[in-house]
Amino acid sequence: MLKGDELVSTGRLSANINETDEEYAMKLHSFLSLHNALDIDGAIISSVVPALIGTLKRAVRFVTGVTPLIVGPGVKTGLSIKIDDPAQLGADLVVGAVAAKAKYPCPLIIFDLGTATTGSVVDKEGNFLGGIITTGVKTSLNALATGTALLPQIDIAAPKKTIGTNSIDSMRSGAVIGTAAMLDGFIDRFEEELGEKATVIVTGGLGKAIAENCKHDLIFDKNLLIDGLKIIYDKNV
Repeated sequence: MLKGDELVSTGRLSANINETDEEYAMKLHSFLSLHNALDIDGAIISSVVPALIGTLKRAVRFVTGVTPLIVGPGVKTGLSIKIDDPAQLGADLVVGAVAAKAKYPCPLIIFDLGTATTGSVVDKEGNFLGGIITTGVKTSLNALATGTALLPQIDIAAPKKTIGTNSIDSMRSGAVIGTAAMLDGFIDRFEEELGEKATVIVTGGLGKAIAENCKHDLIFDKNLLIDGLKIIYDKNV
C-alpha cells in the first residue's frame, strides 16, 4: 500500500481460482484492517491469472468502493513493446520493465524470481525486446520432492559450498547455485545479442538469495513491481 509516494505496507495472500468474490473480499478486508488502511482512494491490479482478474476486481470494489485499474491492453504504460505479439506480454513483465526503465539506465536485463523465473530485456532506446520464461525455483523443488520417493521438501537457502555432501545441501545447491549460474549464463548471452553491457536488476521473493550467488553485478530491487504499478497508475488517472 502506498500513501502518496511512500510505501507503508506490503503483504502476500495465496491465490485460489476456486475462491469466490466474497472470500477474497474477506481476506482483503482483514489485511487492510490489520494495517488500519480501509480508507483507499485508488487501486491497480496486475495479474497473470486471467480467471482471477474479475474476482479480484469485484472484491476490491466491494471492500474499498473504488474500481481498480487493470494492467492490460489499452492502459497507458509508456513502454514500447517489440515482441511478435505485444498482447501476449504478461502484465508482470510490463510492470517490471516500466519500473526498471524509470529507475535505472538502459539497456536493462530484469529477472523476476517467483512462481516462474522470467528474464526481460530492454534495449538502450527503452524498447522491450523479449526475454525468457522458465520454471521457478520453488516450483522446481516442489516437483522434485513430490516426484521422487526419497527427496524431502526443503527451505530455500544457499549452501556453504557448491558440492553438496547430503541430500538437502545438494538440493539447495541445485536450486540456489544452479539458478544463479543460469542467470549468469543468460546475462552473458543477452549482452552478446545486445552488443553492450546492461544494467541487471533482480526482483521477486527469492531474488536476494539468488543475486548474492551470481558472479555478475546485480541490483536487487525488492519493490520493483510496486514501483511499476504506481507509475502506471499515475499515467492513467
